Amino acid sequence: MDALFKPSWSKPSTILFATEVPVNEKTFSFALAQAVEFGAELILFHVYDALVVAASETSSIRYYDSAAAERAEIAQLQPLAGRVRAAGVGCEIVVRSGLVYDEVLSLLRQRQIDRIIMGTHSPGPIGKLLVGSVAEAVLRTALVPVLIVGPEVVDGAYRSFATRTILCGVSLHESCSQVVNFAAELAVRHHARLILQHVIRPQEREDVLAGRSIDRIEAELIALVSPELQGAIAAQAIVMPGDPTEELIYQSKAQQADLIVLGAQGASAFAAVTRRGVVYKVLAHAQCPVMTLSPVVLAACGAGGEKVRPAEVFLAGVF
Repeated sequence: MDALFKPSWSKPSTILFATEVPVNEKTFSFALAQAVEFGAELILFHVYDALVVAASETSSIRYYDSAAAERAEIAQLQPLAGRVRAAGVGCEIVVRSGLVYDEVLSLLRQRQIDRIIMGTHSPGPIGKLLVGSVAEAVLRTALVPVLIVGPEVVDGAYRSFATRTILCGVSLHESCSQVVNFAAELAVRHHARLILQHVIRPQEREDVLAGRSIDRIEAELIALVSPELQGAIAAQAIVMPGDPTEELIYQSKAQQADLIVLGAQGASAFAAVTRRGVVYKVLAHAQCPVMTLSPVVLAACGAGGEKVRPAEVFLAGVF
């Protein structure tokens, strides 16, 4: 793998939990479980609205008291930090004012952070996907892997938050196998089995299957895993025709996946608005967390852009 692929991404020492107030308990439970599993420090990161008004005790003039606002937000997170420390995990509260997306990226530049964990909004009453502008922007631009806990994710407490099966979506987009090998690294860390799934869209079927069998394509998917990792994990490939979103969701349930790994190369702002992006639709309906690698990460690791390679070459999961 490329040297820019950092080992700490699969075994984090510092995890950033981007939280609202009040906290999303389900998302927090996953963040705490991962911090405990890896012995990682957990940063409780919250960005508040700067327009918090306080009244002066000596004057009727109203003013913006940023210091009071920050103290109030920190106070609300202190019970959460107490729960983290009670679990034997190091914890730090970081509170800032401003735009959430900007502040998350600013902290990433300032601190050594290996993973971001955050939640998303639920689908609206008419079924429109509301990933949330913050989560959407972060998963497209973060310099580290992002774990998204969507609205349909089942609480992992019943299985002690163990990761036994990882499902990695694989497409034809150029990505230098980074997503597949990241998923393989995660499988090694968690002692989990790895399932590589490629779904052949109806319009691609003729080109993809020209002169080749499904068995051959599945073998090519397995070959994407680097040789040093192939002997350390149990890997399986599944290739089928159909709709990528529907098949990923189906297989995640059928295989009882504990984690889905995707590349977010095609997760554009336009895709979020139109609901055309596979990533966003999977986030809305997956019953397990989804780990994404942003286009920025993939580019840094040597992946190209949106260009699709010829059908005879299969590369890692970018949607």
